[in-house]
Amino acid sequence: MRVALFTETFLPKIDGIVTVVCLLLDHLEKRRVETVVIAPKMGVQNYRSIPVIGVPGVPLPLYPELRVGPPNLSTYQRLKAFQPDVAHYIHPVLIGIPGMMMARRLGIPVLASFHLDLARLVHHYRLGFMEPLTDLATRVVFNAADASLAPSRMIQHYMQRIGVRNVGLWGRGVDAERFNPRHRSAEMRHRMTGGHPDDTLLLYVGRISGEKQIDHLRPVLDAVPGTRLAIIGDGPARAEMESRFAGTPTTFMGYMTGEPLSQAYASADVFVFPSAMETFGLVVVEAMAAGLPVVASRVGGIPDVVRIGETGYTFDVGDIEGLIAGVRAAAASRERIAAMGRAARAFAETQSWDAMMDEVIDLYADLIAMKRGEAQPLPA
Repeated sequence: MRVALFTETFLPKIDGIVTVVCLLLDHLEKRRVETVVIAPKMGVQNYRSIPVIGVPGVPLPLYPELRVGPPNLSTYQRLKAFQPDVAHYIHPVLIGIPGMMMARRLGIPVLASFHLDLARLVHHYRLGFMEPLTDLATRVVFNAADASLAPSRMIQHYMQRIGVRNVGLWGRGVDAERFNPRHRSAEMRHRMTGGHPDDTLLLYVGRISGEKQIDHLRPVLDAVPGTRLAIIGDGPARAEMESRFAGTPTTFMGYMTGEPLSQAYASADVFVFPSAMETFGLVVVEAMAAGLPVVASRVGGIPDVVRIGETGYTFDVGDIEGLIAGVRAAAASRERIAAMGRAARAFAETQSWDAMMDEVIDLYADLIAMKRGEAQPLPA
C-alpha cells in the first residue's frame, strides 16, 4: 500500500494538527506502509524515512506561522512518480483541494479528514455572515472525497447536518507513557508555581491566541483562593496575555516539548481549557493521562472524554461562572484532586493511538478495494 498524505500545516510548526499528522506517519512507517507527504515548503525534506514534497507559499496574514499556496506541476509530477494507491487529505484547503484534483487524474481513491472548524472560527471573530459560505465549502469539499472522517461526535453530527455524506469517526488517542503521573517533578512544580508549590496549580497548554479565551482564566484566580496558573505555549496573543495577567499568580512557561512537557503536565493539579473552538482538544486527553482532572469548555471532542463529576467538569463556551464552579469543585480538596486524577488516568489508558490509527489504515484498504471493484461502495 502506498499513501499520499496532503496537509496544510507541517513541521517545523507544532500544533494539534501537526501532532496528529506525525503520529499517523509514525504508525504508517511502523506498519510498513509506504508514504509521501505533500505539505507547505518549510525546510523539511524528510520526516524519518518518509519524503516530504514541499509546496511553495507565502505567510498567511492572520496566521503568519502558516505558509499557504497551491501545489504546482512539479508537485503533480513527483506525486505521479510515487504511484500512490490512495490519497489522504488533512482538511483540504489551498494544498488539498488542488491535490484532490490530482488524485482524481491519477484515478486513486480520496479520503478527507476534518481538523479545522472554520464555521466556528468565523463565528468567534464576529464574521457570522460567512458561516453559510464556510458550511457550503465544507460540504462541497468533503463530498468530493470518497469518504470523510470526523475527530469527534460533535463534529460528525455537524458535518452530517450540513449535508456531508460518508462521515466516519476517527477519534484521538494518547501516549500514556509519555504523559504519565510518574513524570511529576518537584523542581518543575517549583518553577510553575513561582516558588509556591503548596498552592493549587492550574495548568493551560496550547496556542496563546484569541480563540483560546485564556483571559477567562483570570477571574478564576480571583474567585478560587490559593490557586496559581501556569501557561505553556506561545502564539500571537502572548504579549497581550502577559499584560492582562500581570500582578496575578501566573507563570508563562513558554513553548515546551519532550520530557519538560511531560513533567509539567504531571506536576500540576487541575487542567483548565476555556477554548472557544476545537475539533478535538488533544491536550485534554494528554492532561488526563498525566493524572489531572479537567475543567474545559464543551467543544470538539471534550464531551466525548470528560465524565462530569468523575474525571472533570465542562461548561458552555464563554461561561466564566461555569468555569469557576468547575475549578472550585475539582480543587475542593487534595483528596478530590487525587481521586479525579486517578479516574482521568484510568480513562486515558483506554485510549490507544495504535487502534485508532489501524482503523485509518483499514479504511485506506477498503477504499482501494472499492476503487478496484473488489468491494461494495461505502454507505452514504
